[in-house]
Amino acid sequence: AGKSILLKLLHGLLAPSSGSVSWNALPAAQATARQALGFQKPVLLRRSVAANMDFVLKARGADRGRRDALLEDVGLAHKARQPARLLSGGEAQRLALARALATDPEVLFLDEPTASLDPASVLVIERIVGEACARGTRIVFVTHDIGQARRIADEVVFLHRGRVAEHSRATDFFPEPRSQAARDYADIIRGDFEDYIQDIQSYFRCLDGERARAFEEAREVSEDYGRFLQLVGD
Repeated sequence: AGKSILLKLLHGLLAPSSGSVSWNALPAAQATARQALGFQKPVLLRRSVAANMDFVLKARGADRGRRDALLEDVGLAHKARQPARLLSGGEAQRLALARALATDPEVLFLDEPTASLDPASVLVIERIVGEACARGTRIVFVTHDIGQARRIADEVVFLHRGRVAEHSRATDFFPEPRSQAARDYADIIRGDFEDYIQDIQSYFRCLDGERARAFEEAREVSEDYGRFLQLVGD
C-alpha cells in the first residue's frame, strides 16, 4: 500500500499532509521539470502515434526531428501514422515511455508499467527502461513482481503498509532481506508458487501417459522454476 501515492508525492502531484519532499533543496513541485511520470494505464491523446510525440516535443521546446528516432527506439516507428488509441496495451505503454523519455528526464517514475502485459511486452518494456538507465536517467520503478525486481533493480525500497520497511542494494536484499516484512513476503510467494506447481503436477498425473510425458519434458526444458526458487532464496 502507498506506492502510487509515494510517487505522486515525490513528483509534486500531491502535497504531503506532514513533513516535506525536497530534491537537492528544491521542493518537489519545482523539480518536476527534470522528471517524468508514467502510469500503469497510459493516457494517450486522440491523435496518431507520431502526433502524440510531436505534442510532447513541442511543449518542451525540444527538437521535433527526434521523433522518428524515439519511436524507433521503442519499436513503434512503423505505427507512426496509426491512431494511438488503437495500440495494444504493450504498444501504448511503449508510446508512453517514448513520450516520457522525449523530455530527457533526470528521474523517471514508473508506476507498475508492465502490469497486465504479456511476457513479451514485459521484456520489451524492461529493455527500454534498462537502456534509459544506462544513458543516465534515474529510474524509480514500482512493481509487485519480485522476479522483475530481481532482474532490473540496483536498489530495492520495500514498502509495507505504507511505510518503508527496508531500503537496500539489490545484491543484499534478495539473498537475505533484513526486515521481517520482506522475509514474510518472500515466504508467502514461495509457498504459493510451490502449491501451484503441486496442483499442476497433480492435474497432469490424471491425464493419459502421453500428455503427462509432454508436461514433464516441457518442465525439464523450462528454467523458470529453478530461477524462481533461486529468487526467493531456495
